[in-house]
Parts: sequence; C-alpha cells; structure tokens
Amino acid sequence: MSRIGKLPITIPAGVTFKVSDDNVVSVKGKEGELSQAVHPSIKIKLEEGKATCEIDEAYDLSPKQKQAFHGLYRSLLHNMVVGVSEGYEKRMELVGVGYRVSNQGNIMEFSLGYTHSIVIQLPPEIKVETKSERNQNPLIILRSCDKQLLGQVCAKIRSFRKPEPYKGKGILFVGEKIRRKSGKSASAK
Repeated sequence: MSRIGKLPITIPAGVTFKVSDDNVVSVKGKEGELSQAVHPSIKIKLEEGKATCEIDEAYDLSPKQKQAFHGLYRSLLHNMVVGVSEGYEKRMELVGVGYRVSNQGNIMEFSLGYTHSIVIQLPPEIKVETKSERNQNPLIILRSCDKQLLGQVCAKIRSFRKPEPYKGKGILFVGEKIRRKSGKSASAK
C-alpha cells in the first residue's frame, strides 16, 4: 500500500463530498466546485467526515501500478477538498528594469523587454490581482480552488521570462532564491 494513500482525507464542515456510481468524485465548498474521475481500481469510502481510498484487489493491474494510483488519487482528492474549503494562492514577482504587468479582469498584459507586449487570457476559475508600487518589483497574485490549474497557469506565465542566473532577472515566485553565476569576468582572472 502507498504511504500517502493510506492517510484519511478529513472533510471540513461546509464541504460536500459525493462519489457517483461511475467513480467520479464531486467536491463542493465556499470557494467553488471540483470533480475528478477516479480509476476503477481505487474505491473511495465515506464515513463520519472522513474519506479513505482503498485498492480494489480484484482489478487486474500490476501491484506497483495499483500503489501509484492509490497515492495519486488520494493526493488529488485531498487537494480538491483543501481547494474548495480554503483555496490556493500563488505570488509571483517580475524582477527586471522596465518589466510591468497589468490586468483587466482575467486578461493580463506583460511588458517584459521584448519588442511587443504579451497578452494572456486566464481561465475563469482563476482570480488575478496585480500590484505595482514605487521602488518595488511588480507583483502578481493568483488565487483558485483548483491546484493543478493554478500551477499550470503559473508555469505558463513563468515561461514568458524564466529567471536567469547571471543578473537574476525574470518572473519568479515570491521568496524563491536564484542560484547566481559569476559570469565571464570572474573566471578570466
């Protein structure tokens, strides 16, 4: 059995957790509603505010694949429960001279030192806020109940200008440390 898969999922008050006959789990809370199809080799049991994932031994898969599914679906369901009850937030900052960002609803416009500005339309599940204060790096705050979608959007935004190791410029997460390289002039001595 998977170590993560064995852990029960605590369902907080105000969150409805439903499992349909075709193994689709629906979770609804104050932050939103999410659903996830679960592989038939995993059975979800509800009992007194807790959900547990169990491996169906009758299903024909390798033991390693069953363990992998066990941990995977338990993590996905836990992320859904946390997402609809508390939500997820990611903060990113733009480090570089002249780097700017603005948003009109879910449409973001980036000025990242290219000859053109980059415009991106975010999914409706993601709430975005941008802050540009004097003498500070522009800040992007993304919030969503869907952890997978939020991570995917952050990766897409980061791909516009990945942090580089020589000057430390680019789009990075708040608090992220970039390993700096010394460059040509340091090695020429």
